[in-house]
Amino acid sequence: MSYVITAPCMGEKFGECVEVCPVDCILEGDEMFFIDPDLCIDCGACQAVCPVEAIYHEEDLLPEDEKYFDKAKEFFAAAE
Repeated sequence: MSYVITAPCMGEKFGECVEVCPVDCILEGDEMFFIDPDLCIDCGACQAVCPVEAIYHEEDLLPEDEKYFDKAKEFFAAAE
């Protein structure tokens, strides 16, 4: 399982999540940050510090936010 960054991050990109991630699985994209679902250890540190409450556990995503999980997978697939 993984955490997912959703719409409130778009255009904001504060970056506190990057600073607290113990496995460095959060990278900055053009419009927002993304969490690598293959590296995320499900610790929740990023969610606790997000000032715009954009981070949700994969299992807690609303149907309209599931696309952000797919965007994260696409972002990291392109980075390989």
